[in-house]
Amino acid sequence: MAVQTSIIDENKLNAFLGQLVGELGATVNAGLIVLGDRLGLYKAMAQSGPITSAELAEKTGTSERYVREWLNAQAAGSFVTYDPATQRYELPAEHALALANEDSPAFVCGAFELATASLKAESQIESAFRTGAGFGWHQHDPGVATGCERFFRPGYNANLVSAWLPALDGIDAKLRVGAKVADVGCGLGASTRLMAQAYPRSKFTGFDYHQESIALARQKAKDAGLQDSAKFEIAPAAKFPGNDYDLVAMFDCLHDMGDPVGAARHVRQALAPDGTWLIVEPSAGDRTEQNFNPVGRAYYAFSTFLCTPSSLSQDVGLALGAQAGEARIRDVATAGGFTRFRRVAETPFNLVYEARP
Repeated sequence: MAVQTSIIDENKLNAFLGQLVGELGATVNAGLIVLGDRLGLYKAMAQSGPITSAELAEKTGTSERYVREWLNAQAAGSFVTYDPATQRYELPAEHALALANEDSPAFVCGAFELATASLKAESQIESAFRTGAGFGWHQHDPGVATGCERFFRPGYNANLVSAWLPALDGIDAKLRVGAKVADVGCGLGASTRLMAQAYPRSKFTGFDYHQESIALARQKAKDAGLQDSAKFEIAPAAKFPGNDYDLVAMFDCLHDMGDPVGAARHVRQALAPDGTWLIVEPSAGDRTEQNFNPVGRAYYAFSTFLCTPSSLSQDVGLALGAQAGEARIRDVATAGGFTRFRRVAETPFNLVYEARP
C-alpha cells in the first residue's frame, strides 16, 4: 500500500530554515548579552563612542581576542555598528538605553540573565515533562532570582509610583499619610523598596517563601537606607502574618502559586475592611490565540521553564501559567471573596488589577 506524503513547498521550507538560523544565532547571543552585561562591555561602549576591540578590552580589563569575537557577533546581529575603514564599533544611543542603562525603562539585560539561568534546569524540566512533577523557583539557579528582579524592576521603576498606585481608589492618599502595606511574593524586594522610598510615612513588609531572596532583600534595603520602613520576612502567600493591611500587593507572582485562590482568601482576611489588593500580572489575553505575539511567546517560554513547574511543585498545583489572562485572575479574586475587581492600568508587559472586598 502506497504511503501518501505531503507535497513540500521548497520556498516555505527555505523560509523556515532561514527563521531557524536566526533563532540559533539569537539563542547563543543570549549568553553573549549576559557576558556583555556582566563584564561591563555595553556600559563601556555607551561611555566611549566609536571604539576598537583593543580599546574596549583595555577599558574593561578583558582579553582583546575574546572582545573582538564578541563585538563581531554583536555587529552581525545589529546590536552595534561597525566601520570597516576605522575598524571601530559603536553602540547606538538607543541600544544603550536597553543594554547599558539600568535606570532606563527599556533595560533588558535582566531578562537575558533570567532566560539563561532558567535554561540551566533543562534536564530537570525534561524529567518533569515525563512525570508531571513540579520544579520550584527555589530549585533553580540563583540567576533566576536576580535576573527576575532585574527583568521586572525597569517596568516597576517607570510605572509603579507614577501610574499604578495612583490608579487605585484612595490608595495614594493613604500611603502619603501613613499606611500598612504587605508586598507578597516580593522576591528581592525591588517593588517594596520603590514604595518605601516614595511613601516614607508608610510601613512596608515584603514576604516571600524563598529564604535566599529574603536575605538579599534585607541587604538591599539596608544598602538603600530603608531598613526601618521596608522589612522582609519569610512566609508563604497563604500564611503571611499580620492584619488590617491598607494595601496588599502581588507583583508578577500570583500565577506562580500552587493555590492562588487560597492566597486570595488569606489576602481577604488580612486586609482592613476598606483595604485594597493590588495584582500585577504579565500582559495576556483571555484566549490562547491572543497571545501569539512576541511578548506572549516570551512569556509562554518562561512559563514552561518557571511558572508552570513552580505551581505544580506546590499544594493544589492550579498552574495558571504566565498567560492566564484577566478572566482567570478575576475568577481567582472572586473565589477568594472579593466582590469588586477592575483593570486599572496596563503596559506592553503587564496588566494591573484592583480587587476590593
